[in-house]
Amino acid sequence: MPLAPWRSLITRTLHKNRSLIYSRYVQLATVRENGLPANRTVVFRGFLEDTNQLKFITDIRSAKAEQIAKQPAAEICWYFPNTREQFRIAGKLTLVTANSHPHLQATRIKMWQELSDAARLQFVWPDPGNMRVKTPEAFTPPAPDNIQPVENFCLLLLEPTEVDHLELRGEPQNRWVYHCTETQEWLTEEINP
Repeated sequence: MPLAPWRSLITRTLHKNRSLIYSRYVQLATVRENGLPANRTVVFRGFLEDTNQLKFITDIRSAKAEQIAKQPAAEICWYFPNTREQFRIAGKLTLVTANSHPHLQATRIKMWQELSDAARLQFVWPDPGNMRVKTPEAFTPPAPDNIQPVENFCLLLLEPTEVDHLELRGEPQNRWVYHCTETQEWLTEEINP
């Protein structure tokens, strides 16, 4: 499938905002079992090679992973201060665990290897979301293997189906919506901001 027309826009915007470390942080909204939204900040880890899928990571023990397994619909919101642009990207999440999606295991392993030691260490901390462990040494475990991921490390992929791009510069502002059709083609529509 060809790359979507919005893909180069995000790449350009990331480049123009590269001086801001937080330009790689996005807000990810998922749906809880009770139908209410759950929102959190995650780190954009790039695109899955030659696709439109965005890469993130998560811990299988997290509430986020449980929500995704039951309801994969999600949306991210990404704001870039230097260029005053917002991208809202809706789609379906795929959770790549140690025991799923064999064709993506090499990508999952490579993602683990690209993490910092500090990021890998968080995957061997006590279970996220549980009562706080009172022993400080629980948060200073031995470093995990930097080659082979721990069992609870997951790759998270967002397959976009709609992208809403808003440029806040200009009078009037500019806004486009990109829709993915059933035939995997992207349609672009300029709309009112």
